[in-house]
Amino acid sequence: MQLRALAAEGVGTFSLVFAGTGAVVIDAATGGGVSHVGIGLTFGLVIMVMIYAVGHISGAHFNPAVTLAFAVGRHFPWRLVPQYWDAQLLGGTLASGLWLGMFGRTAHLGATLPRGSAGQSFLLEAVLTFVLMFVITSVATDVRAVGQAAATAIGGTIGLEALFAGPISGASMNPARSLAPALVSWTWNDQWLYVAGPALGAVAGVLVYQFVRGGAEQGGVVGDGQRLREDAGRYHDDRRDRPASGGGGMRPGRMRPGSDPRPVRAGERVGAVE
Repeated sequence: MQLRALAAEGVGTFSLVFAGTGAVVIDAATGGGVSHVGIGLTFGLVIMVMIYAVGHISGAHFNPAVTLAFAVGRHFPWRLVPQYWDAQLLGGTLASGLWLGMFGRTAHLGATLPRGSAGQSFLLEAVLTFVLMFVITSVATDVRAVGQAAATAIGGTIGLEALFAGPISGASMNPARSLAPALVSWTWNDQWLYVAGPALGAVAGVLVYQFVRGGAEQGGVVGDGQRLREDAGRYHDDRRDRPASGGGGMRPGRMRPGSDPRPVRAGERVGAVE
């Protein structure tokens, strides 16, 4: 199960970097053929579709800062954090390598570079990622949230933030998205802020949402793979297995593992994933 989850993370991050930074490269190569709005929408849409595609396999992090924050918030096991980071960086680097082969170092392969000062972009990246992680934590871990809309909420947040903040910091919110093209194009100007800013913002986002949520029921481990959760790829262990409740989170309507197509009824335990 871990290998499949890692493969899903790699494919998801590959798709994110290929589509998102590819939009930047093609926009530069065509003299504005994609446009700033098109680039922002591309990032949001690729995240949305990949959450739907592999969220049920890996948890659909696609972002080292998100993985770190989930671990800090005790929604993800620390032992899997380095493996997820490796898969995410590998997927992103492969995508940037393809763009290098097709277009050379056009637009630095979509690497993020601050337009103003480094401090300005650092603060912007931290706040952007804080908002993103606040939304992710809500739809991915709180059973009161409408979980079926998780992909739309997360993709919409990324697209929104890319639209207004992209011209200043690049609106990365994701170390893998920034480091992959930076590594392949060898563009290292101020890249530290695209690691430190998202990491700080993501951890703050998960902790603040936990405070806001208070003692309400929360979901299980995001991406642990011990027991199948549904829809956005969340898994829970035996200690946190609770009955499904109508209208709460992503629990209603989850499917049994394997080939059995029957939906899980409220209160019924789902068998362990092989």
